[in-house]
Amino acid sequence: MVVGSGIAGIQASLDLANSGMKVFLVEREISIGGVMAQLDKTFPTNDCSACILSPKLVEVGRHPNVEIMTGRTVEAVDGEAGRFRVRMTKAPRYVNLDKCTGCGDCANVCPVSVPSDFNENLNTRKAVYRHFPQAIPSGFAIDKLGTSPCKAACPTHISVQGYVALIAAGKFKEALKLIKRDNPFPIVCGRVCNHPCEEACKRGEVDEPIDIMHLKRFVADLDLNDETRFVPEVKEKKGKKVAVIGAGPAGLTAAYYLAIEGYDIDVFEALPVAGGWLAVGIPEYRLPKDVLKAEIKVIEDLGGRIHLNTRIGKEIPFEKLRQDYEALFIGCGTVLSSKLDVPGEELEGVVHGVDYLRRVNLGEKVSLGKRVAVIGGGNVAMDAVRTAVRTGSQEVFILYRRSRAEMPASPEEISEALEEGIRMEFLAAPVRIQGENGKVTGIECIRMELGEPDASGRRRPVPVKGSEFTIACDSIVPAIGQAADLSFIPKESGIAVNKWNTFDVDPVTFATSVPGIFAGGDNVTGPATVVKAVYAGKEAAVSIGRYLSGQEIAVGRAKDWKKDLADKADVSKVAKLPRVKYPLLEAKERKSDFREVGIGFGEEEAVREANRCLACGICSECYQCVDACIANAIDHEMTGSEETIEVGSIIAAPGFEVFDPRLRGEYGYGFYPNVVTSIQFERILSASGPYFGHVQRISDGKEPKKIAFIQCVGSRDTSCGNSWCSSVCCMYATKEAIIAKEHAKGLEPTIFFMDIRAHGKDFDRFVNRAKKEYDVRYIRSMPSTIKELQQTKNLLVTYVLEDGRLAEEEFDMVVLSVGLTPPKEAAMLAKNLGIDLEEHGFCKTLRENPVQTSREGVFVCGAFGGPKDIPETVMEASGAAACAEGLLASRRGTLTTVEDLPMESDLRGIGPRTGVFVCHCGINIGGVVDVPGVVEYAKTLPNVVFATDNLFTCSQDTAVKMGEVIREHRLSRVVVASCSPRTHEGLFQENCEKAGLNPYLFEMANIRDQDSWVHMHEPAAATEKAKDLVRMAIAKAEFLKPLKPGQLNVNHAVLIIGGGLAGITAALSLAEQGFASFIVEKEDELGGNYRKLHYTLEGLDTRNHLAGLLDRVGKSPLIRVFTGAEIRKLEGFIGNYKTTVRTKAGEELFEHGVVIVATGAYELETDEYLCGASDRVVTQRELEKLIAGKDAKALGAKSVVMIQCVGSRNDERPYCSRYCCSEAIKNALKLKEADPDREITVIYRDIRTFGLKEDYYKKAREADVRFVRYDEDRKPEVKAEGSKIAVTVFDPILNETIELRADLLALSVGTVPNPGNAEIGKMLKVPTNQDGFFLEAHVKLRPVDFATDGVFMCGMSHAPKFSEESITQANAAVSRACTILWKDFIEAEGKTAYVNKERCMACGLCEINCPFSAIAVDEKEGAAVVNAVLCKGCGVCTASCRMNAADLNGYNNEEVLAQIGALF
Repeated sequence: MVVGSGIAGIQASLDLANSGMKVFLVEREISIGGVMAQLDKTFPTNDCSACILSPKLVEVGRHPNVEIMTGRTVEAVDGEAGRFRVRMTKAPRYVNLDKCTGCGDCANVCPVSVPSDFNENLNTRKAVYRHFPQAIPSGFAIDKLGTSPCKAACPTHISVQGYVALIAAGKFKEALKLIKRDNPFPIVCGRVCNHPCEEACKRGEVDEPIDIMHLKRFVADLDLNDETRFVPEVKEKKGKKVAVIGAGPAGLTAAYYLAIEGYDIDVFEALPVAGGWLAVGIPEYRLPKDVLKAEIKVIEDLGGRIHLNTRIGKEIPFEKLRQDYEALFIGCGTVLSSKLDVPGEELEGVVHGVDYLRRVNLGEKVSLGKRVAVIGGGNVAMDAVRTAVRTGSQEVFILYRRSRAEMPASPEEISEALEEGIRMEFLAAPVRIQGENGKVTGIECIRMELGEPDASGRRRPVPVKGSEFTIACDSIVPAIGQAADLSFIPKESGIAVNKWNTFDVDPVTFATSVPGIFAGGDNVTGPATVVKAVYAGKEAAVSIGRYLSGQEIAVGRAKDWKKDLADKADVSKVAKLPRVKYPLLEAKERKSDFREVGIGFGEEEAVREANRCLACGICSECYQCVDACIANAIDHEMTGSEETIEVGSIIAAPGFEVFDPRLRGEYGYGFYPNVVTSIQFERILSASGPYFGHVQRISDGKEPKKIAFIQCVGSRDTSCGNSWCSSVCCMYATKEAIIAKEHAKGLEPTIFFMDIRAHGKDFDRFVNRAKKEYDVRYIRSMPSTIKELQQTKNLLVTYVLEDGRLAEEEFDMVVLSVGLTPPKEAAMLAKNLGIDLEEHGFCKTLRENPVQTSREGVFVCGAFGGPKDIPETVMEASGAAACAEGLLASRRGTLTTVEDLPMESDLRGIGPRTGVFVCHCGINIGGVVDVPGVVEYAKTLPNVVFATDNLFTCSQDTAVKMGEVIREHRLSRVVVASCSPRTHEGLFQENCEKAGLNPYLFEMANIRDQDSWVHMHEPAAATEKAKDLVRMAIAKAEFLKPLKPGQLNVNHAVLIIGGGLAGITAALSLAEQGFASFIVEKEDELGGNYRKLHYTLEGLDTRNHLAGLLDRVGKSPLIRVFTGAEIRKLEGFIGNYKTTVRTKAGEELFEHGVVIVATGAYELETDEYLCGASDRVVTQRELEKLIAGKDAKALGAKSVVMIQCVGSRNDERPYCSRYCCSEAIKNALKLKEADPDREITVIYRDIRTFGLKEDYYKKAREADVRFVRYDEDRKPEVKAEGSKIAVTVFDPILNETIELRADLLALSVGTVPNPGNAEIGKMLKVPTNQDGFFLEAHVKLRPVDFATDGVFMCGMSHAPKFSEESITQANAAVSRACTILWKDFIEAEGKTAYVNKERCMACGLCEINCPFSAIAVDEKEGAAVVNAVLCKGCGVCTASCRMNAADLNGYNNEEVLAQIGALF
């Protein structure tokens, strides 16, 4: 199992899978790729990061032996090495990857936009998303933080955030459709709902809640218009009948949803109108009759039949309904008014609120007189008192026994009543009703005070003795409660009725005690809200549907809506935005009639109010994606789950986090828009980024003229707890400065730094190139503050120059080079894996093996083990894979599967049928070339039967589409016009092969490197050139022939050239995996440079370590050692090499399948600084030997000076030797440990203690080791003065020359390559770089491979490095070798040379020129013969043949001439 899927996890997985192991690649996120997928380019070659990563992504995504498990979190690991049991949780993705095609239609319709984490919040993405087009898996995912508070609070649990988001996006019809999924009465609820959703609204913590109810009304009113009216589709008729008793909100809701499901519905209502309390209880000024009728009409249009004036128990016996219908729903409401139970209630003029509102709503003219008292504080009371005003009463008031704060009526109802002049008497309760001649004359009340809360949570009113008072009035309207009339239910029915005269039902299913009978609404809850009744009807409909289809009605329905609420967000920094005022009729105007009070939002107002939503849950659950997805891949009901897998070994590669620069407040990040992080700047530079590669400021979108890069933000900084160096920042800042200048020609980049840590291969060259070719300015200073200039939004940077002068400089933009920190889940992951972390939170590893954790069988790679660059990460990944393979070698191949490729299509009789795919490559190509124009042009060319364009042709979804096109159009040739063939040709050939087309019937046109990049300022000319390149490729493709590569047998032994630490480690690693090896060492003993070390900076005893390694080598039967040996001859090819070695005992020939080059390097021999001329001048290696041997020369020296970069970083050797600074500090600390008073001064150019080694630099400073910097053009001067060495150097801080008198001078001399590298290179046909070190296949992603297959490198043959890095790279080389060694045979190259014997004159020129010895003259044949196994298809023989006899498959004369001919 590999945990983490950045480049480390990907490389480890591929090595393991390609070596016969089954791999589970576990990732917390939705896709793999890690931070490398976010990068624009990679240093020092400036390769496009996505371009070199994409083939890796596709390879691991397609690999039959890699199971990618995204959305997983490791919870526990039990067992032991070889048999681990891993428990994981799987987060719901809400998209079925088996169905998702990656088309993106879901994202196109999603109304929710949130900051894009992939683009570092510089732009937005949708709630349903894919991080980038080439993502693996290529399917989308839905981002949910949990249930939005508004949805949880809504009794019907409508996707409130969903319809608000749709309104904000102007999708009003869609919003209406969404609401009616869960509520058939949006028009009603948009006017009279008590809107608990607004009470839960997170926006209320910022300013005011969203006006959700009135937004609902805005879209619901679309149902009043025939053109926009929404009537859902009715499913196939079920042939079953359901009766609904009561046409109130609960009954009509049940009827609505049952009718949609295809049931025959009859609704029986005792009143002359449908709607129940909605029709006869709510006044028309709140709920107009035509509005209610419109919503009820939809139910009738669905087939529901409503029978008015039909009383069950009177016109139709209840038992007859039970006989005639398969199921019943009772929603008869609460139609009886609760009594006051005070004297005088029987007097004329006492009109109960329920009865009063019913009479008025049914059209009866009811006069209450001049003075009216309404008793109660709920919505019925508010409706009654406001209706009384409209029916002519002049003095109308409310009597309520609690305070206004306790009133259950809607706040807006109370406010509107007060606006209409209604007086409210609070804390007053009726005692008796007064009257004369049987009529009401007044009411006697008593004052109340609030005591302790009662069961409702409101404070209980307590009478105040002696506070009685009387109010004169003509009518009294009690509105204190309602009760159900269940008299129509026969006692013998068996339906349970409780003491409150309501039905006892199941709270989830609304089933009564009698099967087939369900109830909901006020006759279950008592008088409640409309929306609660709607919920009851909806859920009861579900239950009835299940009941009638024979299903269990309760299974899977209970849900705790308060669980996983998305209400934890910090909204303290959310900007306030005032709530849009809801328009009402003026009070004076409205209170004289029953016109609707609420005018309603206009479109602009509704959209503006909807846009105040904070999108708490991210996904709004609007379900637009469900409707858009043709593949039916969306599943919003997905839930998390637990999984358990068994594995033999674990590799932890969770990567890193970047430092949060808000912790460095002096730089203004998060406040000043033009201060960005380095990873944000990567996205700005990227062609696939938010600005498509255009360098621009965040504040105004303008192109900056001056950019400052500030290094070490969150690195080498104890103030924020990050003492380590992040290793990569200096280089990525240099890269970003170069790329930015390429994008914006007039840009002036400045890099502020403490030390330039260009310690990698060719890194110093890269920095020098930045200085000389791009005029990047480097200033050695750590800026103290940044201030924003208000007018321009420019940034004033304050810094101190090296000589102490204070400076201020204005920049358009500042980039903070943020450091690498342990991943946020590091502590939890370490706990769950059972491994230890070191003090900074990175993974703790063994000194003897940098990838071995504290738990056997668990390995680590990448930045989780400490900050590092991509090549070191890739090496560690392969190294960790090798260690895991060694542990599980006996099980190799037992769980793997072989991918079944389709048979090649029979193309006989089919002429050239060419398909053309033109890539936009983001804007790398599409930003310059008119790609659609090129596609249309391609369609006009001969043999082209299909042509299309793709955003990224290297993405997985395009690969799938390419295969489909090949099969559908029966293509016999494929042409791709895109970017680099070097990285992508194999990928596209594989696409062809998977579709049944021979992979050599593929041709590629490079319209990026050879066109758009070199003609970026000439779009018209670039487009014409792209057409030329495509035309040429199509012309060549016509003559391509299917080729069959041969198979090579594999010898399973390995030759290791060099017996130093790397070579020894490689041999032992191979032996652990069961492979034999031959170590050839030219010295008389093994150990190399490692033999000359005594201890490492971290404290490893290298002598003991080496002794242990040598003992294991001597005991291994699989390792043969040749010391004092010389390779006399090395010939052959991958899988089949023969090597002749000469030793003192004579010559010996052996065969092997792979070569690992570990030839090491040497310490430079120099005479600089009196080296060799004075016994007081030693190298660091010599000093280490003196210290280890407790020699008086070292221990007796009271003053020691060390000079760095001796022979390194100069014109002759323009590279850093990597370990010298750490070696100097190692020896300095040892000397200080022996004598703390000893004076030690290190004279340096840049201290390069990268990664966790920075702590030792800090420790040295704390031990009073002094550091003095010098510039290359002002080197130290050394002379002998008696027993002392005098060192003079210019100190830039003191701004003067200083002299140091030392007892001992230690020189940190550079590393030089093994002079034998050139000869080895010739034997193996592998190159060295300009410095003499071996040249890897790719500096970032293939750092141990050669371009020649079957040959690998490790240790200092590659470049200068630490001993622990040599160990890692040796293991990495073994891992890469095992991808070959475990197989019995491999495929050779298909594009090989061939010879036309009739033309060949056997001159032998081809044999002389062939770099691979693949062609030779056969005297019997009288012609040259090609060994197709050895041939690499380089074409040298073809080019050198004077008789035109040698030709090359894939590039033969016919093909090349056709290509050239198409140009003219």
